Amino acid sequence: MQSNISNQDRANVLIKALPYIQKWSGKTIVVKYGGNAMINEELKSAVMSDIVLLQLVGINVVLVHGGGPEISDMLKKIGKESKFINGLRVTDEETIDVVQMVLAGKVNKSLVQRLEQHSGKAIGLCGLDGRMIMAEKKSSAYDLGFVGEITEVNTQIIEDATKNGYVPIISTVAGGYNGAVYNINADLAAARIAAEMKAAKLILMTDIKGLLKDKDDENTLIPVVNVSEVPSLKKEGIISGGMIPKIDCCVEAVRRGVKRAHIIDGRIPHSILIEMFSDDGVGTMFY
Repeated sequence: MQSNISNQDRANVLIKALPYIQKWSGKTIVVKYGGNAMINEELKSAVMSDIVLLQLVGINVVLVHGGGPEISDMLKKIGKESKFINGLRVTDEETIDVVQMVLAGKVNKSLVQRLEQHSGKAIGLCGLDGRMIMAEKKSSAYDLGFVGEITEVNTQIIEDATKNGYVPIISTVAGGYNGAVYNINADLAAARIAAEMKAAKLILMTDIKGLLKDKDDENTLIPVVNVSEVPSLKKEGIISGGMIPKIDCCVEAVRRGVKRAHIIDGRIPHSILIEMFSDDGVGTMFY
């Protein structure tokens, strides 16, 4: 079937992308991969091809992923019910074994394989490798079990991977000082890794358009937010519910030195490329 896009249109797209390629080449970006983009086959493929393209033009990409649905599926298979308190998974001793097996094993290695099927170079890592992510038990009004709070991030192993031309794909299980293993929120881990690596961008892929003035109207997208505006947006109720922890991660990353943090709509194919290489971008940018 013949494409309606002319050669001139194709050339114009490439010419418009050139200043952005020059701007970001040699820089590091951290992408938190999750939501529908991790489930839908077409979107999975688009994400992987985006990352390979970024790698080919000299951008260091670090991919951080969760895997909540896969963990829940595995728990169901062994006859164990998933329990959540305030959006956090209650992680007892049996559950943390499943979390480690699913995140650092099945999910992580399948993403490595998928990226390599798109001719990329990838290496699968988890927070336990090279003491990359150290944590202690998260303090909470409820006992969440082996849910961790990050205490330190060592990026040496990540930097070694990117210097050697690999995309590090990181699952967010962390080590404790007492030998325990902790389940870490992937958004929080991505924000801390981005800060420690002095990344130029943190991109959180979600299943929403971005921050909306009216949560029921996608036409009310707020494209740019200064982190100093966040407290008043919370007071007004514009930032509420499940958006609070995601935006707090963006604020944390920017305050720790990341130049830009973005919440983008992972339901849009090639949303990473649109964000990186176009004037308009996609989603909400925090600076």
